[in-house]
Amino acid sequence: MITCFIRYHIDPTKKAQFSAYARNWGQAIPRCGADLVGYFAPHEGSSTLAYGVYNIESLAAYEAYRARLAADPLGQQNYEFAQRERFLLREDRTFLKLVSAPHGASGKAG
Repeated sequence: MITCFIRYHIDPTKKAQFSAYARNWGQAIPRCGADLVGYFAPHEGSSTLAYGVYNIESLAAYEAYRARLAADPLGQQNYEFAQRERFLLREDRTFLKLVSAPHGASGKAG
């Protein structure tokens, strides 16, 4: 299992557009085969950084998922919405693998 972290630099005057974008991905991403952790918008501190996080089985599964997402009607609409509204200034993807025990799991039998 790998986790995709998407770091967005957003226009701070268009947070509402980013929130709508995130809600749409909240429907399309799971339908197309990834395990969505969530989208996170600025709250305190930076007003321009936002994140999307989801899990996927492998990079091969990611490629198949991206093809399904590109063919999904809501995925297509959301991509066009982002292009039209220009609230995404930059988007970076990083794929990471969990190498520690999940939070709260010590790995010791109690």
